[in-house]
Amino acid sequence: MFAKRQSALAAAAGMPPEARSRVSFDAVVDALKKPPVAAGAAGVFVLAAGALFVAVLGDPRAGAPSARVALERPAAEAPTGAEAFSMSGLDLYQDLSGVDPALLDPNGAAGGEALITLPDGATVAGGSAIAAPVRAPSNPLPKAPIAGLFSPGPNGPLPRIAPDGRVPAQAYARPFRSNGKPMVALVVGGLGLNAVTTRAAIERLPAEVTLSFVPYAEGLQTWIDMARAQGHEVMIELPMEPTGYPDNDPGPYTLLADGGADDVAAKMDWLLGRATGYFGVTNYLGDRFATSDEGMGAVLGVLRQRGVAFLDDGSMRRRPGAFSRASADRIIDESQSPAAIMGQLTALEAAAKTRGAAMGSGFSYPVTVEAAARWTAGLEARGLQLAPASAMTRRPGR
Repeated sequence: MFAKRQSALAAAAGMPPEARSRVSFDAVVDALKKPPVAAGAAGVFVLAAGALFVAVLGDPRAGAPSARVALERPAAEAPTGAEAFSMSGLDLYQDLSGVDPALLDPNGAAGGEALITLPDGATVAGGSAIAAPVRAPSNPLPKAPIAGLFSPGPNGPLPRIAPDGRVPAQAYARPFRSNGKPMVALVVGGLGLNAVTTRAAIERLPAEVTLSFVPYAEGLQTWIDMARAQGHEVMIELPMEPTGYPDNDPGPYTLLADGGADDVAAKMDWLLGRATGYFGVTNYLGDRFATSDEGMGAVLGVLRQRGVAFLDDGSMRRRPGAFSRASADRIIDESQSPAAIMGQLTALEAAAKTRGAAMGSGFSYPVTVEAAARWTAGLEARGLQLAPASAMTRRPGR
């Protein structure tokens, strides 16, 4: 077989090559001189060149300058007030990992895998047994306004003392009866601007927790009605001039230290007319305003005439007045970490056991709402009674 193949190749090698058709070069040149043919040929050439480029190099941008950067997720930081007012605040619902289990569980049990309930009903796993379920309404409060306790104002109904002597500070407060145990109260403020955190506070905190609303909130009356339907008594926050104003600005209608009594009265007509159903008001900022005798005197005088309570965050405790007064003993979330908040709440318990009663205040950071929901669940087992903030108020001279 191999011999026959060699003979065939040898014979073929001596034969002349087969004739091939040849195209005249001049004919090709003449064809390319025609514009349509020339344009088409140029397009084919460009496409062919591009295809060859990609086939050889693999990436049409392979020759472009490039750089690579290693990206790392930054460590979690405590939320700011602005973050708490945004939807991104959802991821700030933290578990209480690292907190002494004795603070979380009256029996000292740390628990296993945690399930943390978020405001929208979703859950995430954590490292301790924490949950803030939606609570059933506890003795819903009457719908506001109550007849006789308001009068028309330039910007909305204003609170007033009824002809029969009833006052908003008592009529809109959550009823309370002491059981003889040391009492602790908690105010959670900054509500109304963010729907997620506001709904979480209303639905997941016990009815005895007092809720404080921002006067600028859209649909403020709806939020107050919802809170009262869940059993919460409510307050409205009065923006007061802080140090560094106006760079540090609490918002429109801020009460100014040098504004005078007329300015205070006009602004309070707007602030107090934003909604009805609140038993009292509280300060938002205001360390500068608190130094003004005229300004503070005007505020407390208006509240006294209208039968409204005034509760402050602890910075104005030396200022008497209003129909009734109280001051917080401790701000629980100046440091916005679960461990720090639980430490402040534990200190609040100790103060209550020493003095018989103590009140704390906090902002509606998601971590604050979650920690407060867990903390309040074990108070009775630790020998304390949760009370609404109105139960801590006192009339002047009493």
